[in-house]
Amino acid sequence: MSHLFYQTSQRRPLLDQARGVYMWDVDGKRYLDGSSGAMVCNIGHSNPNVLDAMRRQMEKSTFGYRLHFETEASEQLAAKTAALCPEGMNKVFFVSGGSEAVESAIKLARQHALAVGQGNRWKVISRAPSYHGCTLGALAVTGYAPLTDPFEPMMRKMPKIPAPRAYLDGLDPSDPATGAHYAAMLEAEILAQGADTVLAFIVEPIGGASTGALVPPMGYMQAVDEICRRYGVLLILDEVMTGAGRTGRFLGLEHWDLSPDIVVLSKGFAAGYVPLGAIAARDDLVQAVLEGGGFLHGFTYAGNPLACAAGSAVIDEIARLGLVQNAEEMGAVLRMRLEGLAERHLIIGDVRGKGLLLAFELMADRETKAPLPAHLDAHQRMVDIAYEMGLIVYSRRTRDGLEGDHIMVCPPLIVTEAHLDEITQVLDGALTRLVDDLALSEMV
Repeated sequence: MSHLFYQTSQRRPLLDQARGVYMWDVDGKRYLDGSSGAMVCNIGHSNPNVLDAMRRQMEKSTFGYRLHFETEASEQLAAKTAALCPEGMNKVFFVSGGSEAVESAIKLARQHALAVGQGNRWKVISRAPSYHGCTLGALAVTGYAPLTDPFEPMMRKMPKIPAPRAYLDGLDPSDPATGAHYAAMLEAEILAQGADTVLAFIVEPIGGASTGALVPPMGYMQAVDEICRRYGVLLILDEVMTGAGRTGRFLGLEHWDLSPDIVVLSKGFAAGYVPLGAIAARDDLVQAVLEGGGFLHGFTYAGNPLACAAGSAVIDEIARLGLVQNAEEMGAVLRMRLEGLAERHLIIGDVRGKGLLLAFELMADRETKAPLPAHLDAHQRMVDIAYEMGLIVYSRRTRDGLEGDHIMVCPPLIVTEAHLDEITQVLDGALTRLVDDLALSEMV
């Protein structure tokens, strides 16, 4: 019997220990963490340098309330974070997770509008599908029906535009016209809402769990950046999943040399060692808010010195171990392995992603892009089969959370080719079992 409850009543084995890319249950069974938890454990488990940094901080203090003290740990991490962000983004606000970070970004954007006399701006445009967090504010900008619909009466739903799923729409993602096509939807929505009422556009540079590592088509990110500037709309980049080296750059925005107004960080930012997230914002944006009466927002654990010491050590380890470069190099190898699986298994209809943020989508017909019947729950069955075989992967519904199945393969950035061999071998066997278990051979 367990007194805990989470999303479902499904039980899992009791965790004993975790080292590097591996985890062991109390019965001694080993699992390869092929999804870094929920795309969190970027530097792997139990890194000794991070643990040492946490011990040193614990010997000094584990808590210092931000209204009573400044702490060396939070100042150091803020400086390191700002140095890794685009020029002019020198202000950092710490939180305990991705949902809190998104909530903070939205509220900072709104308070900036008030501070500069644009109180009519309050609408935050996002995409569908998308996922930006589970608080009511973050859910309002999330486009994922199973998670948002039950709470819709309790929140002010925000406007959405379609995510640029070129592969489903039969468009060429390498054609700049495709990027322009989807970016034009943002401009049309700004005008439809009334440009002077639109506060911000929040977007993941590369899609996360809701779209399965969706890489935007050519020219899309640059176009939405320019559109936001044209209409005075703040650009908020949700780098909760793409940040901290995951895509082969420390921040996903670096693939397009973007200069957003606010960047949202969490997950790999502290790599699972402690709950930690952050927003980084333009200096002038924060200054206007502070001069206008202060940032009317905060959390008890904001800037916690133990969390910040861990986060600072994680950033150091990413640099020391060359993990950004390894994510790019091993990501290219893993993508080729996944494409090889697609050649052997017709059930794989699309492989996508960048760096070690990768996914493959299961389909009944890769030509028509027809999804598998939703009642089969193929994505969860695939996860369960792989888990039985000692590999942890992550899955979601691809199409608005209602149908479609994708599997995210996102191991820690310390992964080697030998680990990729193991991942590929298990996925190969799991896909064969999936087709047999669900009697899909006639379909695919």
